[in-house]
Amino acid sequence: MNVTRLLCAGLLALIPLAGHAGTPLTPKEALDYQRVGDLHFSPDGRQLAFVALSYDWDWQQHLRVLDVASGAAREITPAGKTERAPRWSPDGTRLAFLSNRGGKTQVYVMAAAGGEPTALTDRKNGVADFRWSPDGRSIACLARSDDAPDEDSGPQIADSDSALERLWIVDVASKASRALATPGYRIDEFAWRGADALLLLATNAPRVEEFNTAVYDIATTGGPPRLVAHPPQPMEALAVSPDGARFAVRATRANGPLARDLFVGAVGGGDPRDATAGLDRTIVETRWHAPGTIWARVSDGFFYRLYRIDLGGKATAIGLPLSAGSFDVARDGSIAFVGEDFTHPAQIFLRAPDGRIRPLGRLAQPAAAHLARTTIFTTRSFDGLPIEAALMTPPASKGKSPLILLVHGGPSSKFAAQYGWETAWAEMLASHGYAVLMVNPRGSDGYGEDFVKANRADWGGGDYRDLMAVLDAVIARGGVDPARLGIGGWSYGGEMSEWAIGQSDRFKAAVVGAGVFDQAAEFETEHDPAGDEWYFGTPWENPDVFARNSPSSHIRDAHTPALIFDGADDASNPVGQSKGLYRALKHFGVETQLVLYPGEGHSPRKGADNIDMFQRILDWYDRHLAAQD
Repeated sequence: MNVTRLLCAGLLALIPLAGHAGTPLTPKEALDYQRVGDLHFSPDGRQLAFVALSYDWDWQQHLRVLDVASGAAREITPAGKTERAPRWSPDGTRLAFLSNRGGKTQVYVMAAAGGEPTALTDRKNGVADFRWSPDGRSIACLARSDDAPDEDSGPQIADSDSALERLWIVDVASKASRALATPGYRIDEFAWRGADALLLLATNAPRVEEFNTAVYDIATTGGPPRLVAHPPQPMEALAVSPDGARFAVRATRANGPLARDLFVGAVGGGDPRDATAGLDRTIVETRWHAPGTIWARVSDGFFYRLYRIDLGGKATAIGLPLSAGSFDVARDGSIAFVGEDFTHPAQIFLRAPDGRIRPLGRLAQPAAAHLARTTIFTTRSFDGLPIEAALMTPPASKGKSPLILLVHGGPSSKFAAQYGWETAWAEMLASHGYAVLMVNPRGSDGYGEDFVKANRADWGGGDYRDLMAVLDAVIARGGVDPARLGIGGWSYGGEMSEWAIGQSDRFKAAVVGAGVFDQAAEFETEHDPAGDEWYFGTPWENPDVFARNSPSSHIRDAHTPALIFDGADDASNPVGQSKGLYRALKHFGVETQLVLYPGEGHSPRKGADNIDMFQRILDWYDRHLAAQD
């Protein structure tokens, strides 16, 4: 343990600490960062493929390959295109990935040493996902049939079987393809378990909009899917052991709302078993490269940790100096991981089998020069429940600072020690003289099963009181002006902002992004209602629950000026929710403004739209809270 601490301390000494620059962040500067994910070692461990995203590219995914020895990375993706899902062939000679460089998204293959990629598939409607066969001679891919109805024109028949994606086997040498017999199944995930069989996460009742997937086995030689297991719901992240004898999924031992526990089962049948029963934290990402060991990234408060989990249930923490982002494990035990926290911007690192850690290349992170001082602390809420929060403070200024209470999305999400979109919002405000409070109230991920379930059918109850309890504790410490408080957030954070201004006049400005105004109307129009059904049931059976949890029920008491944002094509919290809030505030004479972004969904991706949004956010708070340098 002492050696690990010394190694970690040495590594941190090599990483430049970011601090406030003299000039406040502009919206463009705040959004000038890269996120990295989907790390994959080549079989020989000499190369690392990964995906990077940036608002400079309108949040399109770009594929890069890094040489582990030198740290040099080469860009694979052409300008204006998006590429993702890098997968090395089993022998390591080729790299396959999904790309839209030729139009519709297809599987492309290139030599591991480089060269021009070539298309392996030519599906009329594109490819959603793919996997190499164990012998490298075939790929399985998920795609709609070429004769499926066009999603962009003509009559659209809801829940049509012809619109379901099917599983295809493509011969790599000849590019010939054939469909497996999966009519009437919606396939969410798949993985090879041998040369002639795959496991599926699928449902045979796709019209039922509930958590109802199961694990199926299907032979590539013919025949329908065979039911293998029905782990607890919800369920996702299918993985197969290297010997093909077992499978793992993320499910939940306590009935939702997150697929947070690691269940392992035998392909031959029998109930899968929770391999992480002693680890009451959410499994975020897994790698299974040795039959008896699964590596996992785990959500723990504001941080993410790495664990090595044996199938007997023992979980061993891997010592890292930073919060862990995406990762992969090489055959020799080396770990590539994205490391970051509130002080250090995201970079890729390599942890050798002896525990030594070194930077692996260098990601450009211009926004990091403005990182604010951020303190993580815990406060007891109204009922004594400990609530963790982070306070971002502005540069030294005269007098008390205005404060913005940011609320994260989800609700079963969290604020994390990293530079992401919500953090960029906070960093921009801090550089302009605002204190920014980020709270993980009950219902947040990273604090155990009971905690994440604590706001079931109670959005705006205990969670809202947690937010207010932490806010009051910060005000009591001094340094914050209680007369200049703002609130804001996106999705669930937007909904809590709507809720707050209907409960209290203490906030002088609110920013509401893509929130829910009327729970019943949202349930009836959103893309995937299964999660909301876990929280509330259905509005036709529990109308009182939906009304009790809707900001619309209290909006007549709102007086706080509110700036509202949404994507015009939002399918998660449909844009009618934002329009409803806007109409209600106008009706009651509350100052409000609605800004919609054409062509954008629930989370706007275009850099120009995000820059515009950040500028409007800053101007709105400045106008109503009069921040002073």
